[in-house]
Amino acid sequence: MGKFLFEEINTIKEYVPEAYKELPKYVVRNLTQKYSIRPYQEMAFRNFITYFESEKLCRKPSQVLFHMATGSGKTLIMAGLILYLYKKGYRNFLFFVNTDNIVQKTKDNFINQTSSKYLFNDEINIDGEQIKIRTVDNFQGCNKDDINICFTTIQGLHMSLNQFKENGLTDDDFSEKKIVFIADEAHHLNIETKKGLTKGEKEDKSNWETTVNRIFNADRDNVLLEFTATCDLKNQYIMNEYEKKILVDYPLKKFREDRYSKEVKTFQSHVPLIDRVLQSILLSQYRLKLFQDNKKTIKPVILFKSDKIESSKKFYTEQFRPLIENLSEADLTRIRTQNSHPLLVKMFNYFDNHLSAEELIAEIKEDFSDEKCVSVNSKEEKDSYQLQINSLEDRNNLIRCIFAVDQLNEGWDVLNLFDIVRLYETRSAERHGGPGKQTIQEAQLIGRGARYCPFTTTDKAERFLRKFDEDIENELRVCETLYYHCMNNSTYISELTTAMRGIGLMPNNIQECSYILKDEFKNDNLYRQGLVFENERVVKSRNTITELLPSVRDTIYNYDLSAGASSTTTLLESSKDDTSTGERGILKEFVISNIPYTIVHKALRQYNIFKFNNLKHYYPNLVSIKQFITDPKYLGNIKLSIRISETSITNEQLYLACKYTLGKISNKISDIEETYEGTKEFKPRKLYEVFRDKTVSYTNHMVTDKVYHNHMVLYPNI
Repeated sequence: MGKFLFEEINTIKEYVPEAYKELPKYVVRNLTQKYSIRPYQEMAFRNFITYFESEKLCRKPSQVLFHMATGSGKTLIMAGLILYLYKKGYRNFLFFVNTDNIVQKTKDNFINQTSSKYLFNDEINIDGEQIKIRTVDNFQGCNKDDINICFTTIQGLHMSLNQFKENGLTDDDFSEKKIVFIADEAHHLNIETKKGLTKGEKEDKSNWETTVNRIFNADRDNVLLEFTATCDLKNQYIMNEYEKKILVDYPLKKFREDRYSKEVKTFQSHVPLIDRVLQSILLSQYRLKLFQDNKKTIKPVILFKSDKIESSKKFYTEQFRPLIENLSEADLTRIRTQNSHPLLVKMFNYFDNHLSAEELIAEIKEDFSDEKCVSVNSKEEKDSYQLQINSLEDRNNLIRCIFAVDQLNEGWDVLNLFDIVRLYETRSAERHGGPGKQTIQEAQLIGRGARYCPFTTTDKAERFLRKFDEDIENELRVCETLYYHCMNNSTYISELTTAMRGIGLMPNNIQECSYILKDEFKNDNLYRQGLVFENERVVKSRNTITELLPSVRDTIYNYDLSAGASSTTTLLESSKDDTSTGERGILKEFVISNIPYTIVHKALRQYNIFKFNNLKHYYPNLVSIKQFITDPKYLGNIKLSIRISETSITNEQLYLACKYTLGKISNKISDIEETYEGTKEFKPRKLYEVFRDKTVSYTNHMVTDKVYHNHMVLYPNI
């Protein structure tokens, strides 16, 4: 077995694959469909389920750590684990984190169905029952059928449990109740662990970690799920505590290598600060135009980072606003002539071919006007603009730039941040010459901005991945690159690079390789006039589907009313009796088409998937809801086997049985996945547009300096 818990899980996965648990479909089905579950997220789910259902691995109470990169979708994993643990009998969940803004953001993700970042499906259905999510102040009197979530900060939890507060949490909330504890940014919990306390110090029961441990150990069935991107495994005390608790290890280095992050580059320039600022504004506008050219409604955002609040305020009023309001063609000319960086050359060539200087200036003045800039230099400002800074990707959010010091270092989810401008020139360094605390914090902030901003080109499967590592000259490469604009100071750049490599944000060895077509081939008529024909990948039509799957239609759905409980389903058997007796009551069999239509229709309305427009997506030939209920090809001949205590059955009992059955069927319909096919229509493209010289970026050590000739299949123009 391995040293870490995740290594033990990997051993099971490799040598006993049947013991490596699958991700239940009800979890996937009840999460938002806006995001597909990524391979590493599925791995995280399966690791936990394998651990939790293993008598050998799972310790009681259960504590595990998900060590995962910033931007890797930890909150979606939290949501999925809430669904899984609900099915396992857990109803009460305590979410806690270091700062209140993360509490509010997460509450929005879990509770607010109108939020663009809401993580659950509009309707949560488990075993045919609709489940509600409620936010609670404590766990007294909670509904046993709901998902009850209490949101708090670590400090608030500590104070509530150690100082009486009306309606607050007390130790009674954790007595004889099994609770799921969800700790985000969990490295803040480890005050006691990281110190390596002496025996005398361990007797101090007043810190946060002790408080959490006390309530966590109050019930043997409790579960503690910790999530962090920065677990300090170099600290021996942390290492000793967590080596058997780290369930998932997916650091930023792996996240970047798997192409889920932006490419990160420093843009150092030896120019006045205000010109560095203008460079970033022009680059941001360049990206905006490229997105618009490719019909993408993505608005690039800039972060202007100061070291002091007063400096940030002064910069905005005394330098930034005058720059925007008085912007002139002379300013553009100055930027063009003082820096020959290839990206700036490409940018100005684009502007020359697409809009005049007057049009560019007018756009910048409009897009960077005062109402489209926001300052989050204090907690009050941050609270005031909380919704805006956490919804920067929304189409109705017009913010283009943010001014901040340290308020956004943690808990800020942003995808469309493409430029960070460092507005100060001081640097900090450790005595041994390594990067100082300030530089490490800057690297971590860059990591927050490195989340990939998804967009499509031709292949929808690539939406959430970098697309141009193998074509870095592509004009859209800048749309998946984050630039950190700073002074041209070699010592600082070296320290920053070390810090970024330390957190896995920048590879140790980047090499570029150019693939050049031979001149004789480029001069050939075949290359200059030939065509390549290509088709498209599209969703396969369901126009030929005219019925439910036999596996759905030919199943008897059992429902037990004799004890007020439901049972499992069985395949259709040959018995023709519609009534039988047994030890636990009378068994009656019904066909849906013979049950009063109003009862079935009422049960049908409880599930969003049975709305007519949703059904048409799966069954394009369906004419009406009535046909769906009565037609033998759909629900008409489906059989319900209901066990009751009395000889007669009421309409309410029939309704409950129908609701249960339709819940089962709704899950099976939801599990239908889209399939794809290639179109039969092939469209011509110029051969020289498809096959051209390329420069490829590599991060491994296997690259040589050879120049290769591309081999390809060619279609002549005939």
